[in-house]
Amino acid sequence: MTSFGLPAWMRIVLVAGAVILVTGAGLFAYRWYVRPTTLSIAVGSLDGEAGRIVTAIAGRLAETNAPVRLNMVDTASALESANAFSSGKTDLAIVRGDVGDLSKAQAVIVVARAVALLVAPPGTSVEGLAELKRATIGVVAGDTNRKLVSVLSNEYDFARANVKFRDVTPADARRALESKDVRAILVVVPLTEKYLSLVRGLFPQNTKAGLVLIPIESAGAIAEKDKAYESFDVPKGTFHGSPPVPGDDVTTLKVSYYLVAKKELDADLITTLTKELMNVRRDLIGQLPLLSQVAAADTDSDAYLPVHPGAAAFYNGTQLSFLDKWGNAIFLAPMIIGGLISVAAAAWQFLRADDSGKQEQELDALYAFGSRIRAASTEAELTGIEREIDSLLQAQRTRATAGDEHALEATALNVAAHRLQSLIHDRRMLLAGHPGDHAPA
Repeated sequence: MTSFGLPAWMRIVLVAGAVILVTGAGLFAYRWYVRPTTLSIAVGSLDGEAGRIVTAIAGRLAETNAPVRLNMVDTASALESANAFSSGKTDLAIVRGDVGDLSKAQAVIVVARAVALLVAPPGTSVEGLAELKRATIGVVAGDTNRKLVSVLSNEYDFARANVKFRDVTPADARRALESKDVRAILVVVPLTEKYLSLVRGLFPQNTKAGLVLIPIESAGAIAEKDKAYESFDVPKGTFHGSPPVPGDDVTTLKVSYYLVAKKELDADLITTLTKELMNVRRDLIGQLPLLSQVAAADTDSDAYLPVHPGAAAFYNGTQLSFLDKWGNAIFLAPMIIGGLISVAAAAWQFLRADDSGKQEQELDALYAFGSRIRAASTEAELTGIEREIDSLLQAQRTRATAGDEHALEATALNVAAHRLQSLIHDRRMLLAGHPGDHAPA
């Protein structure tokens, strides 16, 4: 077999380099495959609570070494979050269902449900929106609630009733009420104790009377026309107090906050994200009570926001099985392993290229005794050649007994020895003057 014209040390270096290269490439591919995927998420709220919750969730995902991570992009409001998402600046966003351009959004989870509260100061005698003619209503987070104001104005024809809306901040709301610049406050918040306390803090304290919740009687009709809203009844006594506030259930509107994802994000990735978020919800709900409102997105085909296929697979239990996901790899693995074995065998033969050459050289050296035998002119020369042959044969047998794989095979030795013995016998007969007496070959 050819030795490729390369010294053994160079072949060893080449094969070792190839092994290191293939091993490194395999490790790199494995690390690349199992690396966590980081998704950017736009988050914004009036009080910063949404940002704190997402920060806690992102930290928990990192602690548990989850395969998906979150990189929060802080914004000033839900409207800015929706704008950042729709412009492609982030992969995910927490948005309100009635705010911004959501044409590219698909729902992953429902983060929270916020309720529209139209609240008047204690002692106000207003019992319905129809009684707010020529009044000014203060709107907290006016940019975010622009669509809600438009919906209410159209439904109740506020332009004809000369009802006006004015943006106010939480810090200015109480002063505007005390100075009667506004007659009521419109705020949209989840019904949790934190936000109920915030609403109570907007109004002057009066121990003799409680806040007045003005019902939105046409909530059902509004919800029929605009799927972003739902009709909702604020339960009696939501604001506590004695007597309870409200004194009876009050009809109003409810709107959902969603975690949305781009349509083009991989379904398996979103399935994993949904699963991890639900696990984090379970772990952190004691520290973050608002997480109790986290729920599965609507998987119906006529849902207001279509659910992402990856999230739907999690909710419906239709994730790909192990065989579905890895069937092709399992099928191809034996072929790949077989190919690697073939490559390894070729490399082994490449490294052992000199072994066969050495055996051939040693066998050639043994057969080279033939020319010396034919040229011998004395008995002493033939005797010396016999001793050399015996020594070489003895060395080869010793190596074979010791398990040296480079030793000549016994068959080759026997053939060569028999041939040389015949030549020596013939040469002796020739030297003794009996050229016709030959031993059988």
